[in-house]
Parts: sequence; structure tokens; C-alpha cells
Amino acid sequence: MLTNPNTVGLFEEEIVEIAHAVHDVGGLLYYDGANLNAILGAVRPGDMGFDIVHMNLHKTFATPHGGGGPGAGPVAVSSRLADFLPGPKAARTESGAFEWRRPVHSIGRTHGWHGNAMVLARALAYIDVHGGDGLTRVSQHAVLNANWLRKRLEKTLPSAYDRICMHECVLSATKLKDAYGVRGLDVAKALLEEGFHAPTVYFPLIVEEALMFEPTETESPQTLEALALAIERIEERAQSDPEGLHRAPQTTPVSRVDEARAARNLIATEDAANRH
Repeated sequence: MLTNPNTVGLFEEEIVEIAHAVHDVGGLLYYDGANLNAILGAVRPGDMGFDIVHMNLHKTFATPHGGGGPGAGPVAVSSRLADFLPGPKAARTESGAFEWRRPVHSIGRTHGWHGNAMVLARALAYIDVHGGDGLTRVSQHAVLNANWLRKRLEKTLPSAYDRICMHECVLSATKLKDAYGVRGLDVAKALLEEGFHAPTVYFPLIVEEALMFEPTETESPQTLEALALAIERIEERAQSDPEGLHRAPQTTPVSRVDEARAARNLIATEDAANRH
């Protein structure tokens, strides 16, 4: 299983050779559609050699992301695997009506529930509204935003790999850590005080002090500039008050918690408005 672009936001340029190597030993290549929004209208997973593709609608086609759902992810396969798909499937007859048909070599029924139908309808509406040209622009804007942010912050948070990224840029706080003892987690927590949702931290694991920013196609240049300015203010705080950053956030309703301890010793609270 691979995603392309990969987890550090870079396109796997040797993907066709990788696919040939897998196929030559009788393997199948599975595409994780987590980063599909980077390649809409530019390249198709099937052309890269993938045999099975799942699409994360909550990351690409405007359905909600986070909070446990709702989510949905259609799965598509190459023609040589179509006869093995689960069944039955709805198929149109010559009269125009529909009937249930089971693929010739179907693995059978896998589940009686077809997922979040309304989430699928929302994603389909998003696709229809944009059309092919619109979806291409979605990808172009997502890639442009990530690269703009990467270049804008290169003096404060250098990118892990000094090359053009796709829809997300993975930056590193090692410069701040080495100079002031301020880590990526401190930067993320301080961003909450600046009014920004913190980025993914310490992932991927191969990047030291990783901060993953995925602005997507929806963020305006003004918002990205505001984010960059906020990070530059955090750098100034790192120089003048690194200990203060270790305690951030202090101005939010809940100050910094010990994540590891909280995960091991959960103390649940109840909203006073919901008490009876």
C-alpha cells in the first residue's frame, strides 16, 4: 500500500517502476487516497500502476474531517479485479430498470450496510459542481498554497526536504530547538494562542521536530500570511521567553495538558449546561 504524493508531501517520481516491481512478483499495488487532492486532474492512480484505490472523501471532496466522522471512502479496482468485487451490485438492465448482480468470481457479501450515503451524495455534488476543470484548479490551489507557505517560512521553520512539495509541506522546528530549546510541540501549542488550529506534530516520524501543514485549496493568501506572521511572532517569543512557550497555551480555556498522562489517566468532566 502506498500513497502518492507520500506522507512528506513529495511525489514518488519512480512510482511506475515501483508498480512494475510489485507486479513482476505477482503482487497488487493498493493506493491510499489520503493525498488525492494533490493530483486531481493531473495524474490518475490507475496510470501509475495501482490495482486498488480507495478515496478519502473527508480529505478531498468537502465532507467533514475529524471528530470521528462521518466519513466514507469508495473503493475502485482495475478491470482485472472487477470480477472479484463484493456483491451483489446494482446493474442496469436493457429495459432501463435496475437489478442485483453478483460478479463472476465475487468474494460474496461483506457487509449489509453501504456506508454514509449522505456523505457520498455531498461528495458527488462537490464533484459535479466543480467539473473536471474545477477539480484541476482545486489541486493546483492546494499545491500552490503549500508551496507558498513552505517558502514563506523557510527562514523560521525550514522544510524537511528542499524541493517543491505537493498539497502539504512538512517543516521542522529543529532550528528553534537547537537555538532556544523550543520544540515543535511548543510551536503548535503557541499557535492556539494565536487563534490557529495546531498542525500535525511529530509526524511523519522520519522528520525531526516535524510540523505538517496542509492548507488545502480553501485558504486565502491573507489567512496564510496571518499564519506565517503568527509563527514569526512565536520565533520572537522563543528568543525572549522560551520558558513561556513551554507552558503555552495560557490564554485558552484549557491550558497545556500532559498528553501522555491524560491518555493514561482520563478524567472525564461534564458540561454544566447538560446537568440535570
